[in-house]
Amino acid sequence: MWLKPEEILLKNAFKLWVTEKDNEYFVLQRRRGYGEGGGGLTGLLVGTLDTVLDSTSKVAPYRILHHTPDSQVYWSIACGVTKEEIVQHWDWLQQNIMRTLSVFDSSEDVTSFVQGKIRGLIAEEGKTCLVQEDDPEKFREAHLRFEKWFELPPGEKLVTYYSCSYWKGKVPCQGWLYLSTNFLCFYSYLLGAEVKLVISWDELWRLEKTSNVILTESIHVLAHGEDHYFSMLMHLNETFVIMEQLADYSIKRLFDKESFQREPALSDPLQITKRGLEANAKSEQFRTFFRLPKEENLLEVHESFLWVPFSHFNTLGKICLSENYLCFASQDGSQCHVIIPMREVVNVEKPDSSSRALTVCVRGKRALRFSEVRDYQRLANTIRSRCGINASPQHSASSEVMCCDCFICDNPEDVTLMVGQKDSSKAVSTEALMTVFHPQDVENLDPKMLKEKMKEQSWNIHFSEYGRGTSMFFTRKTRDLIVRGVPEALRGELWMLFSGAVNDMATHPGYYTELVEQSLGTSTLATDEIERDLHRSLPEHPAFQSDTGISALRRVLTAYAYRNPKIGYCQAMNILTSVLLLYAKEEEAFWLLVAVCERMLPDYFNRRIIGALVDQAVFEDLIRENLPQLVEHMTDLSFFSSVSLSWFLTLFISVLPIESAVNVVDCFFYDGIKAILQLGLAVLDYNMEALISCHDDAEAVTILNKFFDSVTNKDSPLPPTVQQASVGNNDKASHISVDISELIREAYEKYGNIRSEEVESSRKRNKLYVIQTLEDTTKQNVIRVVSQDVRFSASQLDELYNLFKRQHFLSCYWTMNSPALLHHDPSLAYLEQYQLGFQQFSMLFSLLEPWAFCSIKSTLSLWVFRLIDENQDGLINFKEFCCALDTLYTGSFTNKLKFLFKLHLPPDLNCYSLSHKRQPHLSLSIKLSGRGKVDLQAYLKQWQNEILKKEESIKDLPRINQTQFIQFSKTLYNIFHGDPEEELLYRAVAHVTSLLLRMEEVGRRLQEPSSPPESKKPANSTVGEESSTEESSTTPESSDTSSSHNSQDLSETEWSFSFEQVLASLLNEPAIVSFFERPVDIQTKLGLAKVAQLKSKTNK
Repeated sequence: MWLKPEEILLKNAFKLWVTEKDNEYFVLQRRRGYGEGGGGLTGLLVGTLDTVLDSTSKVAPYRILHHTPDSQVYWSIACGVTKEEIVQHWDWLQQNIMRTLSVFDSSEDVTSFVQGKIRGLIAEEGKTCLVQEDDPEKFREAHLRFEKWFELPPGEKLVTYYSCSYWKGKVPCQGWLYLSTNFLCFYSYLLGAEVKLVISWDELWRLEKTSNVILTESIHVLAHGEDHYFSMLMHLNETFVIMEQLADYSIKRLFDKESFQREPALSDPLQITKRGLEANAKSEQFRTFFRLPKEENLLEVHESFLWVPFSHFNTLGKICLSENYLCFASQDGSQCHVIIPMREVVNVEKPDSSSRALTVCVRGKRALRFSEVRDYQRLANTIRSRCGINASPQHSASSEVMCCDCFICDNPEDVTLMVGQKDSSKAVSTEALMTVFHPQDVENLDPKMLKEKMKEQSWNIHFSEYGRGTSMFFTRKTRDLIVRGVPEALRGELWMLFSGAVNDMATHPGYYTELVEQSLGTSTLATDEIERDLHRSLPEHPAFQSDTGISALRRVLTAYAYRNPKIGYCQAMNILTSVLLLYAKEEEAFWLLVAVCERMLPDYFNRRIIGALVDQAVFEDLIRENLPQLVEHMTDLSFFSSVSLSWFLTLFISVLPIESAVNVVDCFFYDGIKAILQLGLAVLDYNMEALISCHDDAEAVTILNKFFDSVTNKDSPLPPTVQQASVGNNDKASHISVDISELIREAYEKYGNIRSEEVESSRKRNKLYVIQTLEDTTKQNVIRVVSQDVRFSASQLDELYNLFKRQHFLSCYWTMNSPALLHHDPSLAYLEQYQLGFQQFSMLFSLLEPWAFCSIKSTLSLWVFRLIDENQDGLINFKEFCCALDTLYTGSFTNKLKFLFKLHLPPDLNCYSLSHKRQPHLSLSIKLSGRGKVDLQAYLKQWQNEILKKEESIKDLPRINQTQFIQFSKTLYNIFHGDPEEELLYRAVAHVTSLLLRMEEVGRRLQEPSSPPESKKPANSTVGEESSTEESSTTPESSDTSSSHNSQDLSETEWSFSFEQVLASLLNEPAIVSFFERPVDIQTKLGLAKVAQLKSKTNK
């Protein structure tokens, strides 16, 4: 590798380097302790220096220096890991540089020319790299060390590296931490003690910052049940954030199967960089904070002051610009932020150079003035160009006059929804169900209605001061109004605004109507589940006792299942959607559901409800932090996880009366999951004494249920028939009622200091643990099932499962959207969740098979795959894999021989090929979910066959013909190759082969007078006889080809053998019997496979 020329004082390096070659201008040196004559004390000292010190000397054991005869200064210009690599560089210098140097008169000119040439070579190499690093020279050196020390596949991309200490027990090892796309690696070499650590990100259980008496601050990593601590990091926070992002990237890519099509920096695992990860993290925070669509990426950030008209002062903050939105968030504690869609921008006035200010005019005759913007001119031009690019036909000049005052019109719902209501189908409801089933009586002047009018008046004042619609200012006062409760008439509008759903609907006009037309009438598993749950959604509410409400609910849920088949439909979605339909129009309810499922509650609504489990883990952490008394009494907090699941899945709708639950939903749409966590803590705090005094979980559940039944909303204007709709127990007389507004206010006062950033960080940390816990549960269930059919111990099955699972991921590490990702489906039964295709199987089987007779991707390996693929779906599950290994490792002589015999029989149907694709099969109809139907009759039939399946008799096996028998003999030769008794075994096989041929010849002669040969020929024998001379000289390759094609040329005479004949003949050879009955050291085999698994991928 060419290096940026650096000056070296050679006399200080005489004891560390040995000169191998030299000439007038260049010197090739070898690091002392490497190569010939290495080792000993010198090697130990040099190796230690190379690891601890951060200098070019430790990069590689070979280097080339440039010098001139009249100078004592040397320049390092190249280094190499191997002698072959450095010799190539030396030869290039000899052929291309040496002749040219002779024309220069001065040594300065020579050195200048050499330095320029080397820099040119480095620049040419840099052009081939798609992404430039911050310091390309140092990064190239680090990448060379990374490749040398860990021997990972060439495609593995190093992201960054840090110097740190790794604590192995109580002893720190100073070394280097390398973070790559798929692995966390550490290397240390101190006085002969080498420490090498390689952990894949998908194996992490815990990743967190910790501190204790010994380590003031360190990073804790838990993987495979082992704790690893890294300390003495110069930039610990930066290191932790990068590690967190890489772990999260790995989980999303490998478990969630995200392709990152909208995020170019992450779309190719071979080109991941630290800069790209940081940009993606900032974009994610930006989208989460401002509730923007997933398509938006943070493009520019500018510090500025924004003139706040309602406070009459400039607030300091940051302008955040994305493709379609201009956002501002204050930094002075005022909690003020505003979101301006580019589609709402009418004009950007000419910037004021004196105050470096620009004014953005938006619809509704409003303007926002940003001042003290460093690059104000360019920002103004960027906003203008983006508004021009993104302007739609309805934002033309003629329509601007028409829509100019829409921002402050009397009916705000028409403002936010007019873009989305384009050509709505008559089947789609255009009114909120609460408006239809409980219209407000304007003349009603009872106290509750008067209070409702006062709330509306407070919000109208807020709108007049802070704006209304998409460009409204969000401030502390906004949150205060939310906590007090949102008026019934404004609830739908504000939910749309706070969730960001208003932007989704505005940018997708007519989308919902098209979905409804496409999805209605389809019959899938999701639609069946939807139909089953329709009448369970707020069944006592009048809106869902009529066809109007039921039909609207059906359309919304079916349309969403059609839009997002990955989620489809999950229980709890019906309850949430029914409440959304009460206060929002049908299309609004759909976009609110999109916002909840895809942004605000990620991974909640799938079969494993990972998102809800993650937030429950976050909730447990908050309980430990904020309610220590409860933790002391109930050390096992898993109880709260089980009881709070419905709180998170339904946003308290399933446990609170409907008139109280909607207040919780108000807070959720404004503050996200933080509001649910705060309320959960407040509920436990309110019932602290009762929970501490209870004796068991059942009593605690009763206490919480009675509490929820006693929660009321004293300000609700809803009639009693609606208020009691969702209450399971109306026995409130014995309990003091709790007002929901007071409970929410208390939650904000006591736990409002919880920051959304901390919640998101805790989510990432706990997601690792939750996923690995689910994976471990899957593993334990699979092992429990498989252990009944094999003789492996539980620990051996555990190691086999880890190897099997890792083989799956190894085929997914270095490509995006690998077909192998489809072989992992967590929604299937435990045994079917991880399956291997042929390529994956052949690599793993070659590492584990006991006799080394199958090379990777060989025809024989394909036959093994075909044989153990019982349902012939082109995939091998863990049980099939273990049963085959169990036969080869611990089976009897007869069973092992039967396995090899069956291996050489032709398949019942078409032969497999290396490009074999999965064919439709019975098992597929059983596995289908989401948009597929379950064939119950086929499933029952398969289940019955499994029960009735009996042990295969050796008499049932078909006979093998001449070609197959010859291949069988060659397989035996391959198995015996390299064995200490190889010659004895070869002679035994030859003797058996000769004996069988003579037996068959005698049998044929005895049968010739009575019947033609065809009458005794097996039905499946289709291969013609070839001369024994030709077959004996056939190479394995030609034999493989002939046997795989099953030549159809029939000769007049054919011979074949039954398994009984082969078995009887081989039983007479003690050498062969003892070979197959020789025990296999399974543990050693597993250990070697674990070490070689990555290397097999490297050497592929």
